[in-house]
Amino acid sequence: MVKNSKLRYSCGNLTIMILKMCIGKILIAFNAAINFKYRSFRIYTIAYILFTILALKSVLAAEGIEFPKTIAWSAYPTGTGGYSQAVAIGNILQRQYGVNLRVIPGRNDVSRLATLRAGRVHFSAGGSEAVYAQEGLLNFASRIWGPQPVRALMSNYSDSCSFTFAMASDVGVEEISDIRGKRVTWVQGSPSLNNATAALLAYANLTWDDVTPVEVGGYNGSIDAVLNDRADMAGGACNSPPFLRIEASPRGLTFAQFSHDDVDAVNRVREKLPWYVPHVAFEGPTIPDEGIQVFTSAYPFLVGLDSSDESMVYSMVKIMHQHFEEYKDNAPGAGGWILDRQKFEQVFVPFHPGAIRYYQEIGAWTSEAEVNNQKNLHRQSTLKEAWDEFIPSAPEDYEAFEELWLLKRAEALESAGLVTLGEGL
Repeated sequence: MVKNSKLRYSCGNLTIMILKMCIGKILIAFNAAINFKYRSFRIYTIAYILFTILALKSVLAAEGIEFPKTIAWSAYPTGTGGYSQAVAIGNILQRQYGVNLRVIPGRNDVSRLATLRAGRVHFSAGGSEAVYAQEGLLNFASRIWGPQPVRALMSNYSDSCSFTFAMASDVGVEEISDIRGKRVTWVQGSPSLNNATAALLAYANLTWDDVTPVEVGGYNGSIDAVLNDRADMAGGACNSPPFLRIEASPRGLTFAQFSHDDVDAVNRVREKLPWYVPHVAFEGPTIPDEGIQVFTSAYPFLVGLDSSDESMVYSMVKIMHQHFEEYKDNAPGAGGWILDRQKFEQVFVPFHPGAIRYYQEIGAWTSEAEVNNQKNLHRQSTLKEAWDEFIPSAPEDYEAFEELWLLKRAEALESAGLVTLGEGL
């Protein structure tokens, strides 16, 4: 379990200067106490040291940065863009604050959020699974899950993209409609990846029934399937490092492109995934300087729960914002954490009060952001009420449980005038 004991650390040149001055004075006074024979001076020295430490503690506390000695994130597996970014941010925490960031890779959606709910990590840097957990959909429609009180901290909208199709060049796909009949990876335990695939297939009026699913055990397994000619294409972020393996292979790498001019096709994608937006990606292997037209969502999407410690959330957001220039070039896609890409008015998950406090301090939280946040809180409240009403009489059979819960959920959302997201999931 995550420890609750906290240490406070300073951020800022003034605090560092004071720290150096205090340490220097302590060492001088302590050395004098050792060499001076009078007891009264030793007592004075000890009192002076204690006073200095208390004063220093007050200075550190004034910075508002509050962390345990070690914090933990869950993230996508090693080698992915999300994992690499977490490591880059961890280097800042270690170097500037003496805080260790443990990055725990999760091979699928459930594992990344299970560690968050169990208290093994403080935050999760994942993707759309945070939305599915909020909604109680897909793998989160089971009795042990249901709608979760997810809270947003920060979103990454990079020059890359959160999810698109990386195809082996030798399959000869020119248009999205050419994907019909091709072998597409289906990742066990990753409904967010599989449903994103379904949404992008909808661009060309295709479904999973129109392609050949190739079941794989995890994200990296989908890359291996393409390399081993078990599959023709896999989904992932444009700048995902494993795609370099496909590019370097004899099969070669080609990214699918989704013209934004086809309004009906764009709407079909967004009907399934409202938090996906049309986007031009510039970052990723084989992508030309002019970029390619794709869709994207927040990836990584850094989240906690409503129970996450407010001071720790505030500290995490503050550090990631203030030290952005120091880590933005240290991992693929890290530039997407920049403040002006946070999309407060469009996010589909409510923000944590600790994050809102910091955004208000720097003048970034708008009235439109607050309206959207209240709407998202109302949505979560509606889902929780529906779940609480459903559970006492819910059937034991797994399939019957999920079927009836989805009906109950849809009824509650429709009664509240809220989008159900049920179609195609």
